Amino acid sequence: MTQVSVVTFDGFNELDSFVAAAIVNRCRKDGLTAYITTPAPTVTSMNGVEVTGQRGFDFIPEADVVLIGSGIKTRDVVADDALLAALPLDPTRQLVGSQCSGALVLARLGLLTGLPACTDETSRPWVEAAGVEVLDAPFHAAGNIATAGGCLASQYLAAWAITRTLGEATARAAIDYVAPVGEKKATVDHVFTVLRSAEHIPAP
Repeated sequence: MTQVSVVTFDGFNELDSFVAAAIVNRCRKDGLTAYITTPAPTVTSMNGVEVTGQRGFDFIPEADVVLIGSGIKTRDVVADDALLAALPLDPTRQLVGSQCSGALVLARLGLLTGLPACTDETSRPWVEAAGVEVLDAPFHAAGNIATAGGCLASQYLAAWAITRTLGEATARAAIDYVAPVGEKKATVDHVFTVLRSAEHIPAP
């Protein structure tokens, strides 16, 4: 079983955590499972939705994939040394991704040194202030590290994680399942055009 930790802080953006987790969990039958991972037993979203975490931070070291979600309190997160110390990310053996302001977390942990990143427009000045070049793009990947910018770019992050663990065919099926009716082929083709462009992978 391949495990995905969707790190979800207090003040989180529901789209960032739930969309990625839901798409990944379309692949549970294939051996890939995502868990909402929280620093406390419960966290409250930016819109007041209280959520009970499925896993605590002690789960992060054993996860094969770690996706860092965003939210309105990310700058508080990166200022909290104790909280950051509870994020022992290791891109030599884990796939590590961030969504929107989650790029600030990766930057603070030193994982974006020498790499450009994607983030949302609100977070862009903060990520740039951390010394990271921000791309005008929804998704970028380099080796085992990926960043996504904009709430709905979570589909790219999920597709990347699935592709890297189970292969493109399985990822295409997962995106096809969640894509709007009448737009499925166009959506799947677009998602994988973005992924291939971001990683400079030639079309099959």
